Amino acid sequence: MPADRPVLPFDDPPVAPEAFEPAPPPEAAAEAPARRILTVSELTARIRTLLETEVGEVWIEGELSNCRLWNTGHLYFTLKDAGAQLKGVMFRSAIRYLRFRPDDGLRVIARGRISVYEPKGEYQIVCEYMEPHGLGALQLAFEQLKKRLQAEGLFDEARKRPLPALPRKIGIVTSIDGAALRDIITVLGRRYPNLHIVIRPARVQGEGAAEDVAAGLGAVAGVPGVDVVIVGRGGGSVEDLWAFNEEVVARAIVASPVPVISAVGHEVDVTIADFAADVRAPTPSAAAEMVVARKEEFAAQIDRLAGRLRAGALARVERLRVRAHRIVTRPGLAGWPARLALKGRHAAELSHELRRVALARAARRQQRYHDLRLRLETVDLRRRLGGVRASLVGANTGLRAAAVRSLHAADTRVRSAAARLDSLSPVAVLARGYAVCWTQARSVIIRDAASVDIGDQVRVTLSRGELECRVEGKTGTDHA
Repeated sequence: MPADRPVLPFDDPPVAPEAFEPAPPPEAAAEAPARRILTVSELTARIRTLLETEVGEVWIEGELSNCRLWNTGHLYFTLKDAGAQLKGVMFRSAIRYLRFRPDDGLRVIARGRISVYEPKGEYQIVCEYMEPHGLGALQLAFEQLKKRLQAEGLFDEARKRPLPALPRKIGIVTSIDGAALRDIITVLGRRYPNLHIVIRPARVQGEGAAEDVAAGLGAVAGVPGVDVVIVGRGGGSVEDLWAFNEEVVARAIVASPVPVISAVGHEVDVTIADFAADVRAPTPSAAAEMVVARKEEFAAQIDRLAGRLRAGALARVERLRVRAHRIVTRPGLAGWPARLALKGRHAAELSHELRRVALARAARRQQRYHDLRLRLETVDLRRRLGGVRASLVGANTGLRAAAVRSLHAADTRVRSAAARLDSLSPVAVLARGYAVCWTQARSVIIRDAASVDIGDQVRVTLSRGELECRVEGKTGTDHA
């Protein structure tokens, strides 16, 4: 390599002439100091420590590129200029304080610490704060959100609703301690003292104010009878009014089922809520004047309309009267009132005659109906059935009595025949102590002792039961 050529960063270091001399003997090498060998991780750690301690926190200006917001919530990007680039990361804890959305091509000023990402051996900036270069972060965030919501149609005039002429209830979403609430109540009390007001207190400044205002809008709009809602606050700095530049407030205004009036700050203050609201008021007092007209003006307007209606009706009647007079004075219509009166009289006579004939006909029909009713009553089935029912009851009673008498007579005859039969019954004779003697086969009644022999078996029938006997002896066998 020529001696006069400068050494570049990636050139091999120059070799000294001594490098071509023979190696020293082993004894000389043993006397040299020992080498310190580092791993890649150890060297990277030393570089990271050196950068963090020597460079520390820095402010860097550059153009954003490769901006990626990961699902972990961390933002990864690259800062570059015409001659170099630097990788960077912004953790989720720092991103929540950004007032704008970092995009590719945006020139920013970043503050952070220089460090090394050891797995890849890359040095980077761990960003803790970022602001647009040449444009405030709040203004940039305002323009970005306005452009995005306008593209969605949230600011379209066709979507916005008119205010009610005379609302029944007015909802108010603002700070309970602010001057805006006092101004609104004062104006409403002067213009419409008996108006019903529903107040939903909300924080209008600081952390969480936008969410509180959005929740208040949803709550007060859901109250039955509320016809319009005023949301706003008094004047202040851009930071003080920033809650009304948040997306959540704009979407809550659009989602409200009733018209919303935005009354934020003074007339020169413009917020995202003003674009999303149905009506923008320059001040809270002006919002109160918009939402309700004077009671006297409303009544006067009604009186004016009633007067115009009355005058129009009278003018029309007069025109019709003049027109009728002109028609009457025409030659062909001369004397038509008299002819009309005659026609009216004839119509009245016909009506009277028609009424008389109708009444006479109705009377005849009434008389006929009365006669038919009398005839129907004479052949009334209910009366005839009553007589038949009485005859049946009498016949039934006589039949029952005859049946009872016949039963008693038959019972008497049966009892008499039974008594006579019982007196002739052999069983009755046996019951008085007599018995009947039969042969063994019970085929012949033994009436004579001579008809049996000693030792024969005989049967003796008693009043109760029967005996089997054997003849042991006989007496009275001789006949006279």
